This record gives sequence, C-alpha cells and structure tokens, in this order.
Amino acid sequence: MTTFVGTRAVRSMKGVRTMKLSKMFLASVAIALCVTCILPQLAAADGGATYKAKCAGCHGADGAGKVGPALKGTSMSADQIAAFLTKGDDAKKAPHKKAITGLSADDAKSVAEYVKTLK
Repeated sequence: MTTFVGTRAVRSMKGVRTMKLSKMFLASVAIALCVTCILPQLAAADGGATYKAKCAGCHGADGAGKVGPALKGTSMSADQIAAFLTKGDDAKKAPHKKAITGLSADDAKSVAEYVKTLK
C-alpha cells in the first residue's frame, strides 16, 4: 500500500520543525540572560556570607565598625579592597598585616563588592 504525502503535509512538517527550533533557541537565550543576571547577585550573596563569617566580628554586620574600623562608605575601590584582603599590608594591625587565610582571590573580590554595597 502506498501513502501519498501531499505538498501541504511536507510544508506543515517543516513548519513544525522550524517552530520547535525557534522555541529551543528562544529558551536558550532566555536561560543565558537569566544566568548572566543572576550570577552577579549570587556572587554578592556569597560575598555577604563570607563577610559575615570572616569580617563582621570586627567590622560589624552592617559595616559600621566594632573593634575594627567602619567599612561603610569606604573610599577604597573594590579592587583595592580585594588586593588588601589577598595580600595584606605591613602597616596595618593584625589580621590585616597578612592575607586573610582561606580567602581566594574570587572570594576577596566578592567580599569587596559586598563591602561597596554597604551604605
């Protein structure tokens, strides 16, 4: 038995296939946009968690200062803060004479970005 597929049916099948590809492409673009929008916020959230675990004891949970100086509204840039955390400074008091232990460069950058949000 032979089945005849008309031109319309073939065109319709191509249209369905094109539509599926279009939907997959749009879904991929939407996911990529969501990821690029969410990742910086997650980094800041991680910076906040790291700050609370390693810095808030001396600098206060809101950066207003306790034993250590206030960080709220600091004039240092995020890059300067990150470098300070990863390298230390001999002119400063402990623990900032040396790099903060257990803090990677990425963690330091996240903490620095979080500190810059403190107002």
